Amino acid sequence: MNDTKNYQHSKYQKTIGKEVSISGIGLHTGVESTAIFKPAPPNSGILFKRIDLKDCPEILADIDHVIDISRGTTISQNGVRIHTVEHVMAAVVGLQIDNVLIELTNKEPPVMDGSAQPFVKILLDATIVEQSAHRDELIIDQTITYSDPQRGVDIHVLPSDKFRITFMTDYKFPSLGTQYTAMYSLEDDFISRFAPARTFCFFSEIRELKELGLIMGGGIDNALVFLDREVKDSEIATIRKMFHIKSEIFAGENGIMNGVKLRFSNEPVRHKVVDLIGDLSLLGIPIRGHVIAARSGHAANVELVKRIKQVYGKKIKEKKLRQKDPKVKFDIQAILQIMPHRYPFLLVDRILDVEPGKIVHAIKNVTMNEPFFQGHFPGQPVMPGVLILEAMAQAGGFLILNSIPNPKTKLMYFTAIDNTRFRKIVVPGDQVEFEIHLVKFRMGTCKIKGTASVDGEIVAEAEMMASVVDRRE
Repeated sequence: MNDTKNYQHSKYQKTIGKEVSISGIGLHTGVESTAIFKPAPPNSGILFKRIDLKDCPEILADIDHVIDISRGTTISQNGVRIHTVEHVMAAVVGLQIDNVLIELTNKEPPVMDGSAQPFVKILLDATIVEQSAHRDELIIDQTITYSDPQRGVDIHVLPSDKFRITFMTDYKFPSLGTQYTAMYSLEDDFISRFAPARTFCFFSEIRELKELGLIMGGGIDNALVFLDREVKDSEIATIRKMFHIKSEIFAGENGIMNGVKLRFSNEPVRHKVVDLIGDLSLLGIPIRGHVIAARSGHAANVELVKRIKQVYGKKIKEKKLRQKDPKVKFDIQAILQIMPHRYPFLLVDRILDVEPGKIVHAIKNVTMNEPFFQGHFPGQPVMPGVLILEAMAQAGGFLILNSIPNPKTKLMYFTAIDNTRFRKIVVPGDQVEFEIHLVKFRMGTCKIKGTASVDGEIVAEAEMMASVVDRRE
């Protein structure tokens, strides 16, 4: 388990070298479940797949898909849920794995021993391999804060030269009390100092959690149960009956049910760090910053991630798009590298975003200095409709060329235009935004569908067919 030769900080993305799996019971749902970890291509992220359901729906593990934080983090998409993903997520990102497909045979990953350690072990057994794509990170350059004064919760992320976490918990009974920990380096600390830390709860919470439909798969072997008050024998008997426990359970002298020995003197706060690492991964990009947390749980962690995304949303989006294609810089220089057009016939000024193979957004700023206004209604200048279509075609060409290998060696020849409508005129001072979808691409022939808008109103729309050909040397 301590063989970490492939587990080092890298400027390249990583996945696993082979398929591995692990089986057990889900903590909150109590279902039998197998998690199958598979290698994934660059820039695909952490993707869950429910193979027990029809059509095997997939859910990208990100903050936009979080729907519940009741004693765990649950994600959902199109009505399909996956419960308690944080331990699996922590293991993946704690090992700095960027891309992996996690197939599940049920609605919750197995809890195993309540820590991230079993997942870390099988991922290391699978080996961690570098990929060709560069690994990006979000550099925190301003302090972002979330507080809940009623619960005494504070969590902040501050600028730092690397990712680190400082965490403090404060419980008002002797078996826990105040605990503190710090993680200075994922590479040096995560595997040995944090991954083995197990999830925990308090004896006084058990009945309420069970009645809420949680911890259906909970037990002494997958969670630490701290005694936060004096426990009667009758209460223990009730718990045994509630969970159908046949073996003996008792109040340990160390303040933990069955006297379970801690792996670390401050194991609970270390597990809080594991949960936090898992929740932070929902941002979809590693961060370079120092997270300082006091009494934080899933709810506060998720709120912090939402605030980070709110502040850095545009930058995160641009970084992810640059990861998909390093050539895309969203400015005129990037366009000139891909497109063959030049003045006065380059009609796209900027690429706002592009998802290769799917969609592109681009803009054209229409000024009085356009050369065509000298001869096209000079007394009342109107952008020619055919040039709006040409700009649309150029944006579509950028999308298509960014969806194929070696785009600099190719050209786009448009072969047909259908369903064209011009709805409003375009005049100097307008900024035209183009949204182009790739509808079909087969054997060098493609179909795109696009709209041109000014101030949110569609001014033109069309469908186009084109062929991809080799450039002449």
